[in-house]
Amino acid sequence: MITGELKNKIDKLWEMFWTGGLTNPLDVIEQITYLMFVRDLDQTDIIRQKESRMLDIAYSSLFEGKEHMKWSVLRDKPAEVMYQVIQGEVFPFLKTLHGDKASAYAQYMDDAIFKVPTPQLLEKIVTSLDDIYEMLESQPDKQDARGDLYEYMLSKLSTAGTNGQFRTPRHIIRLMVELLDLRPDDWICDPACGTSGFLVTAGEYLKSQYLEEIFYNKGAKAHYDNTLFTGYDMDRTMLRIGAMNMMAHGIQNPRIAYKDSLSDQNTDVGLYTKILTNPPFKGSLDYDIVANDLTKVAKTKKTELLFLALFLRMLKNGGRCASIVPDGVLFGSSKAHQDIRREIVENHQLEAIVSMPSGVFKPYAGVSTAVIVFTKTGAGGTDKVWFYDMQSDGYSLDDKRTQLGQSDIPDIVARFRNLAGEENRERTEQSFLVPKSEIVENGYDLSINKYKKSVYVEETYPHPREILAELEGLEKEIMAGIKELGALLDG
Repeated sequence: MITGELKNKIDKLWEMFWTGGLTNPLDVIEQITYLMFVRDLDQTDIIRQKESRMLDIAYSSLFEGKEHMKWSVLRDKPAEVMYQVIQGEVFPFLKTLHGDKASAYAQYMDDAIFKVPTPQLLEKIVTSLDDIYEMLESQPDKQDARGDLYEYMLSKLSTAGTNGQFRTPRHIIRLMVELLDLRPDDWICDPACGTSGFLVTAGEYLKSQYLEEIFYNKGAKAHYDNTLFTGYDMDRTMLRIGAMNMMAHGIQNPRIAYKDSLSDQNTDVGLYTKILTNPPFKGSLDYDIVANDLTKVAKTKKTELLFLALFLRMLKNGGRCASIVPDGVLFGSSKAHQDIRREIVENHQLEAIVSMPSGVFKPYAGVSTAVIVFTKTGAGGTDKVWFYDMQSDGYSLDDKRTQLGQSDIPDIVARFRNLAGEENRERTEQSFLVPKSEIVENGYDLSINKYKKSVYVEETYPHPREILAELEGLEKEIMAGIKELGALLDG
């Protein structure tokens, strides 16, 4: 959590960009990302040179013959010189690093554009970043602190109106991660990764649960850094920010790629053991490029339905998915809606539907959503489906989203991990099990309201004559008061 002086320094850095003319939060984060990358490149080069001397291993510096482009050299130059070198030499240099194994993130800098408008502003930004890094170095856990820094910057996307759609609330992501019970040998994918929030949270969960298994095992650590996490997105700005977000959280080389997940461009079949995502519910879709095997499952242009078909294709047998879906997916009456629900219920194992209140995504959207959890089997397996009616996610459901003392999330996780204890729960309670046969009878309707029963409490009201008598009494009191007031005015 970013607090105190460090938070103030980040806020001042952000303000520098805004007062300097860069007011789009995505542009601000992107420019900070570039400059952090330049600084990190220098630091990484220094560390590798030291390691090569200690281990007597040959290493050629990335900056050989270009020492004047190092951050540690540039920061002491006059503003005009610094600006000219970064704009005219450093950024073109970054583009040449594509594919260079010494810089795993170079590929995300291919189309980097330097947008800082003046040398004076750049000088202030460089000084501010150095101050922030100095504070980060003093933190007990430097890596976690750096991850928190980047997450705090990403939280500022919420000030950008519709840009907030890129961020699923962190506590909702954490809930979904815990429902899937991730393991170090998983292969995890988010086919609509945005800023990589799901992948970052998955990494944090694995680090907290399996620290020794991952970080004291060479093979497991290599898998964690290089192949465990895969993310696709169609926005290059998001890819850069998402990649930097993962690097800031200690994941060295995630597989983050530019790809239209729903198109023929995506050939992934049976590759992943876990999928965690919040795919786009709406947006333009070129139906002609949608992969044919997806439209065979659900002939539709609705992205939310096509993504469910995609998850089934991308998962290995036994692989599990937790995805946010709009409520319409659960009860929509079109053939495509029914086809995808039938496919999951009949040919795979539908595990859970967690209905969320409509305020979860405020202030950006008031749409009602749910989390769907299922396992790909290819041979059925749905027996009973667990439903949970989330009333509170720990925040107020208005636009302010004020933190509250109570949240259903811990209860959801605890109950999902002990479904045997849910067997005797009544339909009037917050969670309960519904047999597959009942779901089939209801046309594969998966909305919780179809199965939840309401509790009706009998209310008794006074007789109308009693209410009338009470009103007459109030009228007499009012008239008496009016006469008393009139007497005071006459006097």
